[in-house]
Amino acid sequence: MTASATPAPRVRARDLGIPLGGTPGPLDSITDVPGLQVGYQTITRGNGPLVNGVGPVRTGVTAILPRGRDGVGIPCAAAVHSFNGNGELTGRAWIDESGSLSMPIALTNSHAVGPVHEGVDAWVHRTHPRVSAQWMLPVVGETWDGYLNDINGRHVRPEDAIAALDAATGGPIAEGSVGGGTGMNCYGFKGGSGTASRIVAHGSATYTVGAFIQANFGARDELVLGGIALGRRSSAANGLENDPWLDVDDARARARGGMGSAIIVIATDAPLLPDQCAALARRGPLGMGRTGTTGSHFSGDIVLALSTANAGALSSRIPRGPATDDDYEQLRFVPWSFLDAFCTAVVEAVEESVWNALVAAQDMTGRDDHFSPALPHDEIRAAVARLAR
Repeated sequence: MTASATPAPRVRARDLGIPLGGTPGPLDSITDVPGLQVGYQTITRGNGPLVNGVGPVRTGVTAILPRGRDGVGIPCAAAVHSFNGNGELTGRAWIDESGSLSMPIALTNSHAVGPVHEGVDAWVHRTHPRVSAQWMLPVVGETWDGYLNDINGRHVRPEDAIAALDAATGGPIAEGSVGGGTGMNCYGFKGGSGTASRIVAHGSATYTVGAFIQANFGARDELVLGGIALGRRSSAANGLENDPWLDVDDARARARGGMGSAIIVIATDAPLLPDQCAALARRGPLGMGRTGTTGSHFSGDIVLALSTANAGALSSRIPRGPATDDDYEQLRFVPWSFLDAFCTAVVEAVEESVWNALVAAQDMTGRDDHFSPALPHDEIRAAVARLAR
């Protein structure tokens, strides 16, 4: 089955009473940022033994359009932070150089970066030929889904990236095992895609900070909720033989329990400088840490932060002649001394995004009958009740 719809989410972290700080936006989603759109292409087919090139397949593509479909080619202030570099995010060199991002963002599995990159190029050329006539440096991030998916089977094709981009929309979006998060695991449970948002006041204005995570990180015994060792206590996956990251025949299995990765996208409509986006990106891993991870050497955790404000002033048009007295731009930005509220919003939104990915995910069986259990909702409710007492 291949699907590109973005249905409304199921139960979310707040529905289970998980204590979370801050004020969420109306949808508690990265799509609360005005104009931002998200689309998924989810690819699931086959069961049983792995046959390379045939399946089983548990994978997909997530597409994020910071300024929506009509805003491709208009730069956003942007920055990238690598908490641990065992991962890939294409286009980073230009983001670092220019402090800006003007292309779609796509997330997929580790071995599908190439075809997704090709698909984004093709989509931009079809929908924005004047943009593609200059140059295209799509931003494609990845995490590894090879425990559940035939990752070497070349099942993600350029047309899947195109379908995810075509499906991009605002409004509520699905979470859990959808899009690029389809085959991912988090803390030894079924993980995937998660999102959240926070409202930040600055003077008489209010801004939105949204987060999206492709969550594929953490060892089971690291997962905590308010200090309660939720992962270690869970009855859903009580043996080493059920841990998605561990090989029971490997004596080093327990030491490798934190393997995995996360790609985080932070977006805001607050006017920020590129260096301020970098400051927000550095706070993303703190939100992950609130859920328990200590950051594995084998986990590629990369954060992209962007601001959709100041569109005209960030224009990267190619000059057609010598500079004139009118060739200046002005930027309006939040003073550094008021940035703390936005940093707090990032940490809170990323933390909630992780929980939303875990809560939305359902049990999944993949290649070679590998099983990834969902984190049981009744165990979460029991932990919340214990905290209340």
